[in-house]
Amino acid sequence: MKRSSGARIAATVAVSALSLALVTGCGGDSDDSKGSEASSSPTRAAKALGAAELEKLLLATADLKGYKAASGDDTLPKSKSEVKGAEAECAPLGYAMAGLAPGDTDANVSNTITADNTSAAASKSPDDISEADLENAFNVDVTFVGLSSYDGDGAEKAFKAVSDGITACSGGFGATLQGEDLKIAEVAPVKASGKGDESVAFSVESDMDGEGTATFNTEVVRVGNTVATFYTVNFAALGGGKAADVPTAVIEAQVTKLK
Repeated sequence: MKRSSGARIAATVAVSALSLALVTGCGGDSDDSKGSEASSSPTRAAKALGAAELEKLLLATADLKGYKAASGDDTLPKSKSEVKGAEAECAPLGYAMAGLAPGDTDANVSNTITADNTSAAASKSPDDISEADLENAFNVDVTFVGLSSYDGDGAEKAFKAVSDGITACSGGFGATLQGEDLKIAEVAPVKASGKGDESVAFSVESDMDGEGTATFNTEVVRVGNTVATFYTVNFAALGGGKAADVPTAVIEAQVTKLK
C-alpha cells in the first residue's frame, strides 16, 4: 500500500509508532458532533498548567488495559512551526491532527496510545515473516493524543476554533507538514463522544497523491482549561477504505485522568 507524502499527518507520522509497537510486541452518547458543548465554562482566572504538569496527565500504559503508551517525540511534530501554509481558520484542525495545541498556548505535550496486537511478525526473523503476518501487524489502531492547557478562557477559544474550522474548511485545505505537502479534500462533522465539558469530532478525506483518498477521524475534548486531541490511524483500514474510529476507551481514560 502506498503511503503518500500528501497524507503526511494522516499516515506517515504513524510509521515510527507502529514500528515501535512491532519491535516491543505491542501491537459516546452525544446527539451531534459538538457533544456536551453547552456545559459550564471554566473559571476565567484559570491558569495554564506547565508542560511538566501536563506530561504527568498523559495516559500511561497502566491507565488503560489493552493499550500501550509511548512517547510521541519521534512520531509527531515538535512545534507548530512544522505545520505551515494552512488558512488561519483551518490551522486548528491540522494542529489537532498532529497532536499540537489547537489554540494559543505554549503548554502542549503529546504521546501515542497503541492497541495491543501481538503480531506473529514480532517473534519471527525477517526471512520468516509472511504477507499475512505483515497484514495483521498493520491491523492496529494507533491514537495520537495531545494535551494543551490555557489561561483564562483560552481553552474555550481553542475548542471553538476547531468547531468553527470544521464548517469553514468543509471544502478541504492544504498545508505543509515537516516539508511534506498535505492535501485535505473534505472535512465533515461526525458524532463526538460527549465526554468532558465539550467535545467535537470531525473526519477528513486526505488525498493520497493520485492513489485515491483515505478517511481519518479526530476528536477534540475540553476538560476545564485543558484541551485533549485524539487522532487515530489504522493502516489496514486504509486499504479497505474505512476510517478507524477514535477508541472511546482511550477518550474516557484520558478525560478521567484530567478531572
